Order: sequence, then C-alpha cells, then structure tokens
Amino acid sequence: MACFLVSTAEAIAVTAAKKVVEKKEDTKTVDAVEVETVHHTPLSTKLGWLCKMLWGGAFLLLIEHMWHGEVVPYFPFLTAMNSKEDTIEMLKEMATVGVSMAVLVTAFWGLICLAVHVKESKKSSDSSKETL
Repeated sequence: MACFLVSTAEAIAVTAAKKVVEKKEDTKTVDAVEVETVHHTPLSTKLGWLCKMLWGGAFLLLIEHMWHGEVVPYFPFLTAMNSKEDTIEMLKEMATVGVSMAVLVTAFWGLICLAVHVKESKKSSDSSKETL
C-alpha cells in the first residue's frame, strides 16, 4: 500500500549524505602522482549508485500502487488512510515489506561496492607488481 515510502525516505537520506560527501571530496587535494598509481571509486559515486537504485525502485513501486488504485491524486493520497484499520495494515506493510525491500536493495548495493573494491584492489596490486 505504501511500502514505497520507506525506499523514498532512505533515498532522501542517502541523497543528502551524498551531497555532504561530495563537498568533502571536493575540498580534498589529490597529488597527480597518487591519481596515476592508485585508482579508487569515490564514495560519492557509490552513494550515487545507491540513490539511483532507491529512487528508481520507489518510482516503480509508486507507479504499481497507482495502477492498483492504492495511490490516488487527491487527499489523503493513500487509500489505506481512509479508515483506522486500513491505516494500521498499511503501517504493518511498511514495517515489514517496505523495510525488507529497502534493506535488500542496500545489501545488494553493498555487494556491488565490495565487488568494485576487490576489482580495484586486484588492479592496484597488479600495477604495483608491474612497477617492480
């Protein structure tokens, strides 16, 4: 009914965190030699991946809920808020389905970041062997 709101809330938080990290990364000065020898994907880029995954998933869920008539273009926007019983059911769905989907997306993003880190480490160690 409103499980997409959990992903939307996480997407808002991650987008804000990404902006803060981008500002911190912009203030750092990096040596040109260091850039050539060590390549790593910045945290802001990785957070950007998570933002895209969360915003995309939330948008698709919104469309799906609109298709089924659970989200309407007039107040209260969520049909589950018309009665107390429906609202309780909606909150339970958000707490179970919404949170589990958001955790699953974040865990998958973590695996992607881990794979990138392993690949970059392997590339870094290969390039250090070549210099010897």
